Amino acid sequence: MSAILTTGHGGFEVLEFRTDVKVPMPMSDQVLIKVLGAGINNTDINTRTAWYSKAVTGETNSNEGLDEDGGWSGKPLDFPIIQGADCYGEIVAVGVGVNSERIGERVLVRTMQQYAVGYRPYECWTMGSECDGAFAEFMVAFSEESFKIESDWSAAELASIPCAYSTAENLLERSNVKAGEVVLISGASGGVGSAAIQLAKRRGASVVAIASKSKADAVKVIGADEVINREDRLVSSLENESIDVVIDLVAGSDWADLLDVLKRGGRYAAAGAIAGPIVELDIRTLYLKDLTLMGCTVQDSQVFKNLIGYIERNEIKPLVSRAYPLKDIVSAQKDFLAKKYVGKLVLLP
Repeated sequence: MSAILTTGHGGFEVLEFRTDVKVPMPMSDQVLIKVLGAGINNTDINTRTAWYSKAVTGETNSNEGLDEDGGWSGKPLDFPIIQGADCYGEIVAVGVGVNSERIGERVLVRTMQQYAVGYRPYECWTMGSECDGAFAEFMVAFSEESFKIESDWSAAELASIPCAYSTAENLLERSNVKAGEVVLISGASGGVGSAAIQLAKRRGASVVAIASKSKADAVKVIGADEVINREDRLVSSLENESIDVVIDLVAGSDWADLLDVLKRGGRYAAAGAIAGPIVELDIRTLYLKDLTLMGCTVQDSQVFKNLIGYIERNEIKPLVSRAYPLKDIVSAQKDFLAKKYVGKLVLLP
């Protein structure tokens, strides 16, 4: 089969397109999936460049990590690996422990998988990191982590969902966003940010989005009630203590402003740091305003089940800007890093 092998940590040179990769065989509790679409995500690039290493202090595109802690879990990766955190596809074979009636199902595969670790709290495997992912014509996945989907969306549209939308839904769920609240979303034009806008609006919240000036109109179309230019100081654009919840994907040097605009008792939830992971916290802001800060990675299984329902009931819309052949992964990742598009980019094996 054709697949993209990541041969080690590094730049685009470690991405190797091959046509002679052996098709994997499902174990007893797994299914074999013909991949129909695979989205591009920050986690794919972060894993490749070893950005998760504690040695890295710069933005997402930094490439200065250490091999021994370059994976998202802080453990060494066993190269080569097939990356790809998003998978939409069709089950074409099953392991002996899986009902054969699943063959022919169209499925979305959960990115943050807990079945393999026994559903222990705050533990999971990330698809495309601890196990091979979707940058291939075929992949195996646990049957328990492969969710049937019935939708008239295109393959590219469905492939845009698993990682970004589950991350966004998890952020909103963990921070308990409710109707009538005001939510501030950083990195709002990206895959997770644009998903968070839709999902926050679905909950009845008002959304203030941070995005580049050139993307402001597109972000408003998605559903943002107000868009703040990311080049402007947040504390100059918003009233002090005007935000109930911050959904942060950016961090960076202006991070402290996010806490300044939070109301007393406000909640801050993070699942990314594309502008840099090292921030300065005035601990007095945290305790004098009774703030709650939370990191959001592992997801309750209900988060992904909720997304399946939202899609099947047409409560959200896909946001795919461009699709590429599998062999053009370097072009796709370069476009992703250049932030040329709003929403998601997808590979079509």
